[in-house]
Amino acid sequence: MGRESFDVDKTAMELVMNDDVTKKKQLAKKILDVAHEKGAYPSSIHEFYMARGKGEFSGFTVPAINLRSMTYDLARAIFRAAEKNRSGAFVFEIARSEIGYTNQPPIEFASMVIAAAIKESYSGPMFIQGDHFQVNAAKFKENPDKEIEALQTLIQDAISSGFYNIDIDSSTLVDPSKPALKEQQLLNYEVCAKVTQFIRRIEPKGTKISVGGEIGEIGRQNSTPEELRAFMAGFEDKTGNLIGMSKISVQTGTTHGGIVLPNGSIAQIKLDFNTLERLSRIARKEFGLAGAVQHGASTLPPEAFHKFVECETAEVHLATDFQNMIYESEHFPAELKSKMYEWLRVNAAGEAKQGETKEQFLYKTRKKALGPFKKEIMRLPQETRDAIAAELENKFDFLFKQLNVVNKRALVNKYSAQ
Repeated sequence: MGRESFDVDKTAMELVMNDDVTKKKQLAKKILDVAHEKGAYPSSIHEFYMARGKGEFSGFTVPAINLRSMTYDLARAIFRAAEKNRSGAFVFEIARSEIGYTNQPPIEFASMVIAAAIKESYSGPMFIQGDHFQVNAAKFKENPDKEIEALQTLIQDAISSGFYNIDIDSSTLVDPSKPALKEQQLLNYEVCAKVTQFIRRIEPKGTKISVGGEIGEIGRQNSTPEELRAFMAGFEDKTGNLIGMSKISVQTGTTHGGIVLPNGSIAQIKLDFNTLERLSRIARKEFGLAGAVQHGASTLPPEAFHKFVECETAEVHLATDFQNMIYESEHFPAELKSKMYEWLRVNAAGEAKQGETKEQFLYKTRKKALGPFKKEIMRLPQETRDAIAAELENKFDFLFKQLNVVNKRALVNKYSAQ
């Protein structure tokens, strides 16, 4: 296929609709080759974050955006918002769990982002991230080697697809029943160190993958400076002179997806910004990291987002609200939504909790319908998908401004090698 006849819309759609892994990889290579020719490429945010850890710049928070559906369309909207704001400081990400329930393997997710850059004539580095590449505590307890091997297989697949940023989440292994903090964090830092060593062995030549760790499982009790120091001391002891992490995820009062009230609305979150600021400062001053990372923040009220900048939060992870905006858009077909909800009542019935309302059940489980209906959503008329994406583009634009990643393009380019 000659480059002059390359149809990015058609190629992206073909990749999404094709279930054959070999064919997906062939189409992904075409997309990547064209992107490189046009000056767009997957990159690592590691050097940029390490420069922040050294105090070379400050005053903004990088948004890391999870795309669970309409990935090609929404990535295009993000690139448009980024171009409008001259921002290069933003991350596309998908979690280990999301890869499963949205039916987006790494090769597909990365390709949709890269194709979107081509479509929007975006050039420069793109940061694609494995979010919450998490250790399953139950499977780890049953067979530690097998669970770590499964995680490493996923990481290898992700890196080969263009994910040059990996957030390891072994915080599921923290054991609060132990008397000392170092004992509580022991399995967490040991596994995180082991997986980091694996990443350093397989990362592409000339690329230093950005690695993140996590000290407290999201939705549990708030993290403390003592936990951070205990984790980092153990991690650094295990990794020695090896280049380690660039950031650390902490818990400060949020929960993934927010807390759903009986009427289906979201309860107001009491996020502890003082803890977030303190942990970010310790991460930078004592360990040279970019700072702390906040998860589960997309459903916060609009007036909260500028506070992340004031706290010098390195990165904030945003997911559920974008999914909500798709479902609640006036442009999303009511018939399709009803069909998806009916599928959930049958196929997710086992997740229903005693005493919860229908609205709570559907809000909690509707992410699980995005994979089974992925192709149907992508078959919606282009004008429908464009209208939904335009609504989200306004939200991305708002977030870029609130998080002060405006006019950061040149700064990002300075630290991001191809």
